[in-house]
Amino acid sequence: MARDLETSLLRSFVAIVRAGSISRAATTLGHTQPALSQQVRKLERAIGRPLLHRSPSGVSLTRAGEELLPYAERILSLSAQALAETGRTLTGRCGVGLLEDLAASQLPQALADLARLHPGATLEVLSMSNAAMQEAYDTGRVQLVLNEVPAVPGPPRWTVRRPLVWAIGQGVDVTADPLPVVLFSNTCSWRTSVLETLERADRPWRVAFESNSLVGVLAAVRAGLGVAALMPTNLEPAMACHDTDALPALPDVELGLARHPRSEADPLIDAVETALRRMI
Repeated sequence: MARDLETSLLRSFVAIVRAGSISRAATTLGHTQPALSQQVRKLERAIGRPLLHRSPSGVSLTRAGEELLPYAERILSLSAQALAETGRTLTGRCGVGLLEDLAASQLPQALADLARLHPGATLEVLSMSNAAMQEAYDTGRVQLVLNEVPAVPGPPRWTVRRPLVWAIGQGVDVTADPLPVVLFSNTCSWRTSVLETLERADRPWRVAFESNSLVGVLAAVRAGLGVAALMPTNLEPAMACHDTDALPALPDVELGLARHPRSEADPLIDAVETALRRMI
């Protein structure tokens, strides 16, 4: 008998990953914690492998969970787009500015899928410095910007909080004193909050490597230079930290979306904003 993946189960799974715990996801979805746990178990039976490591401090993905996550996000995005866009033709242009960590996630694929549904529409996805993003927003090259709240180029229409997770380089001793840390070199609230978390936990640390790009940070972690804080969608299976007590819990990241005032009531930009909100 053929196995199917129910979108309701995938939605619960993605919500748990985004929230970082079953209890927080249950609050977001308006479900009880036992009901959400039951949905996860049902999905795990369908997959045939455990998807989550559970601990008092929250959840983390197993290897199977990491493999399933991008597929689950894309299935949910396509399902939403099919329901919303069937029978409607969108035209025009929309520029989207994304935080680099989001540009490396499934968001660009979701936008590409949207563009394929509407061949008369043109979408441009950009990832650049905050100053360059502000200029692109001011000049109208991008109509939507999804970034950390302090760096959003205009008043955010909506905000979301998403967890950070530790990425562990191969062979790195997480009990080392001082702890080798791989950081983004740009001054940002993300970098500051990670270091403050280590300070509050009385964990001595040293900067083992810095880069102004996600590509550089990932390369350093793969090389075993240290630990880094990443969004779950950018965590590679070999980097997962399965001992949730080995390092202090990281703070959430607050993301916000700014929309250019001149783009109001544009059907294409409405559709892109809806896709971003559903995927993030």
